[in-house]
Amino acid sequence: MNIRHLRYFVALDRERNHARAAAACNVTQPTLSEAIRQLEHELSVPLIQRKGQRFQGLTAEGERVLSWAQRILADEDALGQELAEMRAGLSGCLRFGVIPAAMPVAPLITNPFLMAHPLVTLRLLSHSSIEIQRGLEEGTLEAGLTYLDNEPLRNVRMLPLYRERYVLLTPAGGPFDGMGSVSWREAARLPMCLLTRDMQNRRILERLFAEGGATAPKVAIETNSVLALVAHVRSGRWSSVIPHTFLGLLGGGATAGFSAVPLVEPEASHTVGVVLDERDPLPPLARALLKSARATDVSTVLDRELPAPA
Repeated sequence: MNIRHLRYFVALDRERNHARAAAACNVTQPTLSEAIRQLEHELSVPLIQRKGQRFQGLTAEGERVLSWAQRILADEDALGQELAEMRAGLSGCLRFGVIPAAMPVAPLITNPFLMAHPLVTLRLLSHSSIEIQRGLEEGTLEAGLTYLDNEPLRNVRMLPLYRERYVLLTPAGGPFDGMGSVSWREAARLPMCLLTRDMQNRRILERLFAEGGATAPKVAIETNSVLALVAHVRSGRWSSVIPHTFLGLLGGGATAGFSAVPLVEPEASHTVGVVLDERDPLPPLARALLKSARATDVSTVLDRELPAPA
């Protein structure tokens, strides 16, 4: 069996189009199509559903082959990493998926990792928790940084790093300016901008608003970018709920035109950490990142570096 043919097959499933898959693999469309036909001939099963020459999805056999192909390709990549490490030190590209809510924390892990392995390049990708789970399963990610204790994770090994807490971010000079805390019920009365519902952070916040006895907040703006949330709060019209880890990026609250007030009733937190595929042994890049994450006391660093809410 030709490994290259498996790569073409996985690319076709990902791109859902022969021409795009061929471009992603740097081959012509006839070359990719012929490789898929050869793979079907070797396995004696149809792998894709066709309508004329158009891709219509995978057959039941194709879905099973896809799962094996992803594992085989992941093992081939890991073998290449092992051999490269023996020759000249760890190299390659680490694909690291991070939920938007945890992006400020990523450098605490990636900086020491890259300092220890200067030949490695990092592809840092903003993903939802669902996309991180899928990326680990499909072999398109080596590691992720996501919630560990809110929605079930499958077939992963986990390293808890810190507890995410929540603050109301509202324009300075507003009704809650200078307060030591604000309840979820009180915060729900403000016009809000929040992350989109495909983000686990949004699902967490909706549950906390409900647990606090609040009617659903009026969400005027939804976005998949925390930066967009901050920009709208800064405009002076909207409020939001953000993880406490973003306070360090905002310069300490009021000096940046914000008031950041801890949310209580309930006073909640959720565990965030590194996740990797549970395969054993771990590929070298994933193993090295895990080592760097274990060597950094992320929770202590956050508590020391982040300013207290205004």
